[in-house]
Amino acid sequence: MLKRRLLLGVGVLLVLLLVVAATFWSRYQRFLNAPISIAEPQLLQVDKGIYFSALINKLEDEHIVEQGAWLRLLGRLEPELTKIRAGEYELRPGINPRELLQLLVAGDTVRYRFTIVEGTTFGEVRKALAKETRLKQELDGMSDEQLLDALELEAASPEGLFLAETYQFERGMSDLELLQRAHRELEARLNAAWAKRDPELPLKSTYEALILASIIEKETALAVERPQIAGVFIRRLRKGMRLQTDPTVIYGMGDKYRGNITRRDLQAPTPYNTYVIDGLPPTPIAAVGPEAIAAALAPAPGKALYFVAKGDGSHQFSATLAEHNAAVARYQLSRRSDYRSSPGQ
Repeated sequence: MLKRRLLLGVGVLLVLLLVVAATFWSRYQRFLNAPISIAEPQLLQVDKGIYFSALINKLEDEHIVEQGAWLRLLGRLEPELTKIRAGEYELRPGINPRELLQLLVAGDTVRYRFTIVEGTTFGEVRKALAKETRLKQELDGMSDEQLLDALELEAASPEGLFLAETYQFERGMSDLELLQRAHRELEARLNAAWAKRDPELPLKSTYEALILASIIEKETALAVERPQIAGVFIRRLRKGMRLQTDPTVIYGMGDKYRGNITRRDLQAPTPYNTYVIDGLPPTPIAAVGPEAIAAALAPAPGKALYFVAKGDGSHQFSATLAEHNAAVARYQLSRRSDYRSSPGQ
């Protein structure tokens, strides 16, 4: 009789344990499958080196997860979900706790974009970087010389040393790191185009090619015209003719430029005034994109030695000075009311 009661008691206890275990497991599964406690997209910053337990405390403090104990259990049962990566994450309504941890383990952080615009000067790039609050600001107070030292670049100026392109970055990346990436991209593009160039081009180095590309970039925004303009400049260099390109004059004027170039400006001796100096200016005059680099090292064949803006964003190319003077008279001396020097202006 006693034995039967003992067995009955053990049976009841086992049933109770099974009921408790089933209830516990059911609540655990319900927690895993229920959406986290946010009603709209929310950013989560995971600091470098944070422990899993500290992350759970953070999630509770920010009311993203209400029952951290269940999340700790998930970490014990599935330890691969504790290998979280630092960064900024966007949490969207509807994801469950396991999906949240999978997001942090995958390192699928929020990515922002910064664009170095074709034809902009480095001064303009610096101002744009300073406005990007999601970048760590290290350039503030740095001279151009200090910047070059920080990036370990040997050049007279940082002008033109960064490829005009759109770059993705994570919050906390520094402006210097972004510029370093932009310079690596520039070198890769420039070296690849240089390797395929015609060895007879009158360019002695990749830096001279970069200078020419920057002038091409400033002369036209039309992709189809870049090789043509490159061809004009290459032929002028071969013949020993001065480039006589207005963007270099404007760059050499600096803050003195007010929107117009006078005859006196064209005659003013600056290192960048290609109406006065022979050959290329000493540095690039703007940031260049891949297309301008390609044009500089693969110029279009032809006989044109001159070009003039037509007022609709395109240019008229001429092989002789007489043809050029006629084009100037037609397109410059009697400008149309909607005249613009490039398609975007």
